[in-house]
Amino acid sequence: MKRIEIYTDGSSLGNPGPGGWCAILRYKGKEKIISGGEEYTTNNRMELKAVIESLKILKEPCEIDLYADSIYVLKGINEWLSNWVRKNFKNVKNEDLWKEFLQYSKYHKIKVNWIKGHSGHIENERCDKIAKDEALRRKSVSK
Repeated sequence: MKRIEIYTDGSSLGNPGPGGWCAILRYKGKEKIISGGEEYTTNNRMELKAVIESLKILKEPCEIDLYADSIYVLKGINEWLSNWVRKNFKNVKNEDLWKEFLQYSKYHKIKVNWIKGHSGHIENERCDKIAKDEALRRKSVSK
């Protein structure tokens, strides 16, 4: 399996409000940056959307070192998800995105690493800026 690093971040201006997400995928020193957003969303949705969109573009099963500043993403993947599945997502927020995550993650080995946000981590800072820019773009469109 190829080993890939993925750095993600999400942003929303208001919670809910216009939002954006970004991911940096790195393999053997080469990077690909992807980003997007929605006009009305939450920060947690954008954090998770960044992860999902990263997985969608992978063409084969990979070993993934995922880096995120979102405790929601970290605990969701590492602690809560198996219980949510067992309970058929009863009373779980963002059920649609968690089910989409399951669909795209099943062929990969994913290790989630937490990064403290706004602490000077280069990739996290880059993702944060791009995600905020995406949210701002949606804000100006929705006016």
